Amino acid sequence: MKRAVQSVLALAAFTLICRLFPLFHVVSLKQATAEQVAATFNATQFAENFWTNQLPAATGKAVKAEVLVPAIQADPAAAKKNFARRVGLSEGYFYFVSGHGRVLAVSDDEIALAVTDGGTNAEVTLQAGLVFGNALRDGTGLLNASDYPNSQDFNDISAALNHIVETRVLPKLHEQAKVGASISFTGCAEVDDEAVDLKPLKVVPIQNAMER
Repeated sequence: MKRAVQSVLALAAFTLICRLFPLFHVVSLKQATAEQVAATFNATQFAENFWTNQLPAATGKAVKAEVLVPAIQADPAAAKKNFARRVGLSEGYFYFVSGHGRVLAVSDDEIALAVTDGGTNAEVTLQAGLVFGNALRDGTGLLNASDYPNSQDFNDISAALNHIVETRVLPKLHEQAKVGASISFTGCAEVDDEAVDLKPLKVVPIQNAMER
């Protein structure tokens, strides 16, 4: 009898330990995959691959600045409908734009360009200081938040792409951007829904080059 009681107590103790410290957890395959991706995701490596292998091929799809700028000036709502893209429930929208322009003014933070024939006022500014926001990640339409189960990973992509622009694109831009010079560019603009004046359109450059 004593031995039976001891066995029951031992079994109860073992059961309690297993409940408090389970030997294994049952999770769905989707959750397990998401956890594995989150544990191994490297935003810097991802951004480097995206920048080198995906982005160059997409630049040909950017709307031309000489088309977009007059469209915005004539009818901002129609321009947004025809040329912009929106991501999820964000409070803004994005333009993926390319073109060429004449440098009107230069500062540490931006390069002012006239992009239409005869333009004398800044119609586009290339952002040339520290880069913030999600214009580069979301502006091209190549990346979707739903593909990344961990939202922090998606945010880290923005930071990694912004860093690439700051360290590789902007130094060259500052060297080239002299008042009166003509340069070509490709970039992304992030516009807040509340913005009423898009003169100039603020573009984060991903490519720029002197025109000969």
